[in-house]
Amino acid sequence: GRKFGVDNETTEIKYNEDEWVEYINLCRQYRTDSSVPSIKELQNEEIVSKDGYAKSGFIMFSDNYEGDDSLICCRLWKGKKKIGKTIDNKRFKGSLAKVFIEVLAFIERNTKTGWNKTDHGGREEIRSYPEKAVREALVNAIAHRDYAISGTQIDVDIYCDRIDIVSPGSWLLPKPYDDYPAGSIPSIRRNTVIAACLDTANLMERGGTGFQTMMDCYSDCEERFKPVVMIYAGFLDLRLFDRLYEDDSRDNDIRNIDFSSLTDSEKVLELLKESHKSVKELQEALHFSNRAHFLRDVINPLIDAEDIVRDGNLKSPKALIRLKIKL
Repeated sequence: GRKFGVDNETTEIKYNEDEWVEYINLCRQYRTDSSVPSIKELQNEEIVSKDGYAKSGFIMFSDNYEGDDSLICCRLWKGKKKIGKTIDNKRFKGSLAKVFIEVLAFIERNTKTGWNKTDHGGREEIRSYPEKAVREALVNAIAHRDYAISGTQIDVDIYCDRIDIVSPGSWLLPKPYDDYPAGSIPSIRRNTVIAACLDTANLMERGGTGFQTMMDCYSDCEERFKPVVMIYAGFLDLRLFDRLYEDDSRDNDIRNIDFSSLTDSEKVLELLKESHKSVKELQEALHFSNRAHFLRDVINPLIDAEDIVRDGNLKSPKALIRLKIKL
């Protein structure tokens, strides 16, 4: 199995364009001049050694690659959860160049389109998920997943209101994602050669701007639609929300509850009678745009009053809020 940075090992396989056709086609598709990287460019990027031998990470982009660690599982679900049978599902494996294109195609065929009126009386197309945001999220998952964790894969799950792209690998930066100001996330590459291959194909930048690019794609959307980075133990989840999703229940848990006469605290207690929920789910259900204010004005007073408790760190996406059982 690969360990940190081991995609940078020099193999005994000589680079030959005829054995990297899918990668070359990827470069032609995304490089601004549709050019093919020269052997000199690949050497300068340390993708190929000075003697012309491919680095181990570059082998994963070769046409005949059959390793299990390039596996990406894609699923389309009917609702908001992994319940029942999938509507569509595919498993893609092989060259990372081919897998990348196939996964994009799967997401594309399960992406809705609509129309917005323009100021001049015309209309413009709007997609559930911006193409660039989807591409950035998938590139990030491929570039930064931990290929040393055997028996895992990248998972792409499409729900009625969102896409979750989950890749194995812990968060490498010293502080949580939310502690970094927008657009200032430092760039740390877990797999230097795989990242360099994507960079050479014009799919990735060295400045670590991928997260900010995803946010920019949603700049004209309400706060509840903005992309979310969720960090679990050993996994990273990039969540993109469907910009065309219009289910007013937004959380089906509230459809049978009359909120008109309830305070915010009472609303939280009613929601928690249905099931345990994360802070984010409660915040969205109550239409709070600011997490800090929601914690200060609603959640923390309920905790202090011992009406609710949290399981785990309140700042963690995995932390769930539940009613406190009173004896």
